[in-house]
Amino acid sequence: MRKGVKATVIGSVFAVMVGGAGYGAYNVLSSLHGGGPAGSGGPAPVKTGPPSASEVKETTKKFFAAWESGAAVSAASYTNNDAAAEPVLESYGGAGHIGKVKITPGAASGTGGATVPFTVHATVSYKGTDKPLTYRSRLTVVRGETTGRALVDWQPSVVHPELKTGDTFVTGEAENPAIEAVDRNGSVLTKEKYPSLGPIIDELRAKYGDKAGGTPGIELAIRHPVADSADTTLVTLEKGEPGKVRTTLSAGAQAAAEQAVTKYSESSVVAVQPSTGQILAVANNRNDGFNAAFLGQLAPGSTMKIISAATLIDNDITSMTGAAPCPPTATWQSQTFHNLEGLAPDEKATLAGSFARSCNTAFVKFADSVKVDSLTKEAEDRFGLGRDNWKTGIPSFDGSVPASGGPDTAANLIGQGQVQMSPLNMASVTATAKTGTFRQPVLVAQSLDDRQLATAKGLSASTSAQLRAMMNRTATSGTAAGIMSGLRGSIGAKTGSAEVDGQSRSNSWFTGYRDDVAAAAMTQDGGHGIDAAGPIVRAVLAAGG
Repeated sequence: MRKGVKATVIGSVFAVMVGGAGYGAYNVLSSLHGGGPAGSGGPAPVKTGPPSASEVKETTKKFFAAWESGAAVSAASYTNNDAAAEPVLESYGGAGHIGKVKITPGAASGTGGATVPFTVHATVSYKGTDKPLTYRSRLTVVRGETTGRALVDWQPSVVHPELKTGDTFVTGEAENPAIEAVDRNGSVLTKEKYPSLGPIIDELRAKYGDKAGGTPGIELAIRHPVADSADTTLVTLEKGEPGKVRTTLSAGAQAAAEQAVTKYSESSVVAVQPSTGQILAVANNRNDGFNAAFLGQLAPGSTMKIISAATLIDNDITSMTGAAPCPPTATWQSQTFHNLEGLAPDEKATLAGSFARSCNTAFVKFADSVKVDSLTKEAEDRFGLGRDNWKTGIPSFDGSVPASGGPDTAANLIGQGQVQMSPLNMASVTATAKTGTFRQPVLVAQSLDDRQLATAKGLSASTSAQLRAMMNRTATSGTAAGIMSGLRGSIGAKTGSAEVDGQSRSNSWFTGYRDDVAAAAMTQDGGHGIDAAGPIVRAVLAAGG
């Protein structure tokens, strides 16, 4: 929104002052809600256990009634954090200009029937213009720890599923003109047809809306000051004139990526064109709406062995035909590393063989041959990672390969330890391995804003050729063969799985190329690389650019 339009902060710093989120804020006010002394005999007995069905119904009814009437203080009093809830509910009809609220509850579910889905029908009114607002959300009723009252468990998402702590509702002139995003061939890209592009189009609008020549409209939007991300438009009351922003995306590749991630929850994928660095597709299927494809920071597992193999080759430690034995276990500085279950040892393995079979111990055994910063320098100097200088057109993470001593020197070589990557990073790594040249990925042309792109010296012809040969072997007879089978053209791949504390299964990673398309995918809690990320990458590679 333009400067001068007031916004009310959602979530609240007051929650910290009265004891933080959850039950603390309620404790301070317990005497106002029947939690104080019940006469000279001392405190009244406090109820315990889950709320009953009748309590859930009564609390929900009162909360909804107060919300519908615009009584923010009263509605907040039926939550377990009224200090945080009140400004959110106050903003709903204030800066948000949302009124005529009608809430229809659905059937309660969950333990004891304490979770209640509901549908909100409301009207956004601003300077004589009215527009309907309809959405679904849910709440959970819990037992107050101190007073035993049945209370709505406060989360900003109760009021609207897009809300997070610190967000604001604002209705007024849009901060940036709308844009019409188009793909590399001029096909229009909409949030409705390509759901993953919603937050990406919002970021493009925030960055290039003024440059694209459009005019702002009037909107109800959610501002995200804590996340420092682009506004999320909820309702357009008056359309502006959109400006056209041409992206590097391919509508065909994007459609394939969108469809592929829907089959696996918590998944993200990116495809790039190795010959140019242009991003062809980006898709996410996540409950939190986070663009993990660009911004994820997770251990990449054995896909990291592409950079590790390049490090060994470039430092003259071994070559693709050189020895890289694969023992059952390997110990480095008191930490013992294992291979995936079922992988037979091979003491006569070459680097290409251990790479294709994804032998962890073979790479760990090289920990005493590399310097603490060897992997870091290779990632930065050859693959353009870890310098925080990528300028894709929207916010992105550039990867992190810190110089780590101790057991992490070995763990980093197999994509664990301190290494962090996003699917965008690994797609770029694969593109660099295929061509030998690092081309910083871009979503919009550099000429649009004359931004300075990141550079790196890339790989020698020999190193690039060896990486292509090893990735091709992996795709045709190694761990990725089942996924890549049937794909024609020049192909290569690398599987990966990254163990995460507290997860029952590892994160699934997979990266590969086919002709002039390189792609990488990650599925949190997805298992082995071939279980989830692999099929996603295959689908994108099959679609081509």
